[in-house]
Amino acid sequence: MGRRASDEDRWQDYARGLGARLHRERVRKGLSRERPALAAGITAFTCRKLEKGESNPGTPADPRPRTLVAPAEVPEVPVAALLPPEPGGIAIGR
Repeated sequence: MGRRASDEDRWQDYARGLGARLHRERVRKGLSRERPALAAGITAFTCRKLEKGESNPGTPADPRPRTLVAPAEVPEVPVAALLPPEPGGIAIGR
């Protein structure tokens, strides 16, 4: 069970890192949260949660690919530039 908790912690760190990068690029480009949210077909509140790396408080974000890619297209940032380094030691697909 300890391994599972460790995996969750790593995924949460990864989701937060991705969200922080998305937030940083949006702010750097001087964009409101509404613009990327509209492009992704999500609310500004959901975009805020994505930038925080959460889906619900304490739960790592697990967005659909479109929800992840569309907000990145507004500040014209390649999605690959938003991805933190691969979370080592995580069981992918769980």
